[in-house]
Amino acid sequence: MLVQSWVDVLVGSLQGLYIQVISFLPSLLGALVIFVIGLVVAYGLEKLVEQIIYHLKLDSFLKRLGLGVYFERANLELNAGHFFGKLVYWFILVAFLLASSDILGFFALSDFLKQVLAYIPNVVIAAMILLASFVVAKFLRGLVRASVLSARLHAAKSLGTVAWWGVIVFGFLSALIELGVAVPIIQTLITGLVAMLALAGGLAFGLGGREQAANFLEKVHEEIHHKE
Repeated sequence: MLVQSWVDVLVGSLQGLYIQVISFLPSLLGALVIFVIGLVVAYGLEKLVEQIIYHLKLDSFLKRLGLGVYFERANLELNAGHFFGKLVYWFILVAFLLASSDILGFFALSDFLKQVLAYIPNVVIAAMILLASFVVAKFLRGLVRASVLSARLHAAKSLGTVAWWGVIVFGFLSALIELGVAVPIIQTLITGLVAMLALAGGLAFGLGGREQAANFLEKVHEEIHHKE
């Protein structure tokens, strides 16, 4: 009698498991079909984006801006079409994976994938910030050098390099903030950097330019009294 009860329990458990598997199979097949369709669509859109950017000659434009040199120094190939194509590929793939996860009822995975999809625009914006930083930095470096040379002053190259690095560092920190990487630390770093520059400038003027400032104030005082 006891053995018969165990057999009944085992048979009931197997029947329940069989019913669960059978009821789960349609959802699994549907999720697999959607995921495969997502792979095909993502691959097609990736190639389409690569061809569009190739015909727009974006790589040639970026090389004319001088960005190709920095990629060569890092042993990287400048290929904007490949970058944006892969970005579109993973965005579409994650979107279809999210749909498959919802069909299967994996809601924890769905929440994670939603966060990934929401984060991808931040990556695009950060990349655009870095690109704009390089363009603006190159323009300002040339502008500073030309201005200093036209004024017949020294250290035109050094001042241009300082301007270039200033824009690049600011753009890099802005990109990290957009990506949400250690935002409080970066904000503290920027505040400390500005305070350091202000303090250094004040000390330099106070120690090195004290006599020049005194002479200037004395001349202003003499001119005022002379007019009176």
